Amino acid sequence: QVQLVESGGGLVQPGGSLRLSCAASGSIFRFYAMNWYRQAPGKQRELVAHISSGGSTNYKDSVKGRFTISRDNAEKTAYLQMNSLKPEDTAVYYCNAHGVGPDLWGQGTQVTVSS
Repeated sequence: QVQLVESGGGLVQPGGSLRLSCAASGSIFRFYAMNWYRQAPGKQRELVAHISSGGSTNYKDSVKGRFTISRDNAEKTAYLQMNSLKPEDTAVYYCNAHGVGPDLWGQGTQVTVSS
């Protein structure tokens, strides 16, 4: 029903910024909660940011004030704006759509923060 395609990852220096995009296909995007997860090598996958269908947001404590999740229902796209990036933000970032049925996942995009 909904397919997710991620883009925007890359290599950035500490203190830099990146914006990740998650473009969705399908007819009921506006009813899904959208999430960004990340997984670093040797670490558990963790929820980074959440936005409800109504626009309410929640963040992992370590990214509060630095990351912003948003959604554009007309464009059927979710975003993760990442500022003041730190080396510990290095991970593969995955977009997730959560609804009544099975969750949908993007393909993952690598974010590397290094000098």
